[in-house]
Amino acid sequence: MAAKVFESIGKFGLALAVAGGVVNSALYNVDAGHRAVIFDQFCGVQDIVVGEGTHFLIPWVQKPITFDCRSRPRNVPVITGSKDLQNVNITLRILFRPVASQLPRVFTSIGEDYDERVLPSITTEILKSVVARFDAGEPMQFTQRELVSRQVSDDLTERAATFGLILDDVSLTHLTFGKEFTEAVEAKQVA
Repeated sequence: MAAKVFESIGKFGLALAVAGGVVNSALYNVDAGHRAVIFDQFCGVQDIVVGEGTHFLIPWVQKPITFDCRSRPRNVPVITGSKDLQNVNITLRILFRPVASQLPRVFTSIGEDYDERVLPSITTEILKSVVARFDAGEPMQFTQRELVSRQVSDDLTERAATFGLILDDVSLTHLTFGKEFTEAVEAKQVA
């Protein structure tokens, strides 16, 4: 009699463990400030962006891919040439975040590491095009530096929008010139 009771308790415990495992694999959490897209084994990436909270999915068929949608900083150093062919070392600080409604497109076309793939290349492209419009001494002046910064910010924001990124802030944090140019300026000041 006691053996049958223990046997039925064992079967009930096993069934409960299996049911708990299935329910656990059917739930996922999206943390605050994050969004998720669902990859389905049969349909691919779904066009729905899932918000914060606990959600259901079909176990072993669907997989959530979460993205951080909060503003994050990134410093991008670039060495470029000015209009008078002088080397200019610029470090640009960017606060960026993805457009939440475009996450399925971002994931399918660029991938989860979109910031590593997109930001360095478009930053280099925009900085080189803007700095090439000025002589090496011009960005050193305060008024010209503001103009360069504003032009870089406008062009970069427009270019990043084509990749589904929002740039909250773009600022020039470091600006130096090549060794030869710096030495020539110092020699001119001494003379």
